[in-house]
Amino acid sequence: MIREVSVGGRTARVEIDAGKFRYETLDGEYVVSAMGEGKYAVSLNGRTYRVVVGARGEVVVNGRAMAMEVFDPRDFSPARRGAGTEGRQEIASPMPGKVIRVLVDRDAAVEEGQGLVVVEAMKMQNEMKSPKAGRVVEIRTKAGATVAAGEVLVVVE
Repeated sequence: MIREVSVGGRTARVEIDAGKFRYETLDGEYVVSAMGEGKYAVSLNGRTYRVVVGARGEVVVNGRAMAMEVFDPRDFSPARRGAGTEGRQEIASPMPGKVIRVLVDRDAAVEEGQGLVVVEAMKMQNEMKSPKAGRVVEIRTKAGATVAAGEVLVVVE
């Protein structure tokens, strides 16, 4: 199972396979060892961090609390983003990455679920889709651009 996570605003890729746990970020690969119920030791580049998983999406790293969100990069439904489908919709990158392709032009008519932009993050390509039928009124990115998490890429009305 592969998932992407966001901890403290930084995106990473988690791979869990038959008891093996690997946490990969742009900084490197973390090795994770279980220390007990909800407690882990995480090693990166010779440093070890104590990690305690708390309630309600919180993780504590070496005594410092951080918000944590786990998501499946294939799930970009309007409900997942907390957005409705009425009015102007800003489609944002859910994670930092690189724009691989822009699939639409300005003023193009789009259908609900139609691909708009492809963003690559953590060696995975994610297609941002239109949450509704409408018209593309703004394209705020281009192929090859580096984008931040939450950066608006396309606007659909």
